[in-house]
Amino acid sequence: MSDRSDAVDAWEALYRAQVAVLRQLRSEFPDGGTSITEYDVLFNLSRQPGHALRIRDLNKHLLLTQPSVSRLLDRLAAKGLVTKSGDPDDARGTVVTLTDAGLDEFRRVGTRHSQSIAAKMSALTPDELRQLALLTDKLRAGLSGSRSTSERA
Repeated sequence: MSDRSDAVDAWEALYRAQVAVLRQLRSEFPDGGTSITEYDVLFNLSRQPGHALRIRDLNKHLLLTQPSVSRLLDRLAAKGLVTKSGDPDDARGTVVTLTDAGLDEFRRVGTRHSQSIAAKMSALTPDELRQLALLTDKLRAGLSGSRSTSERA
C-alpha cells in the first residue's frame, strides 16, 4: 500500500469512529435542554481564564460558522448562561463570559456527558486511550502550521 492509501484509510477510520460516537452522544442530549453545541460553548468557556473569551477566539474551538456561533451565543445569553460585552482592549471585539448559572449548567450536563463518553470509550484499554490521545494531539500539532479557511477569514 502507498503512503497516500494508508493516510486515506487511517483518516476514514478516524472519521467514521468520530461520527459514530458523536451520533450516539448527540442522541443522549435531551430535547429542550442544553444541546451538544451549547454544551461545547460552555465547555470551552469553562476552560478559559475568567471563563471568558473573545468571540473570534471562541470560534477557533467550535465547528460552527460565525453566523451560527452568533445565534448560538444569543440563545445562551437569553438563557442567562453567558453574557456578552465589549472588549475593553478592542472596541471592535465582543467578549463572552460564562455566568454562574452557565458554569452550574456546564457541570450538571458535563457530569452526565462525561459518564457517557467514558462508556463509549470503554471499548479501548487505558493504554489504547493514552495512545489515541497522543496520536490525535500529534495530528493536531502537525496541522497547526497550516491555518484553515475559517481561521483566515
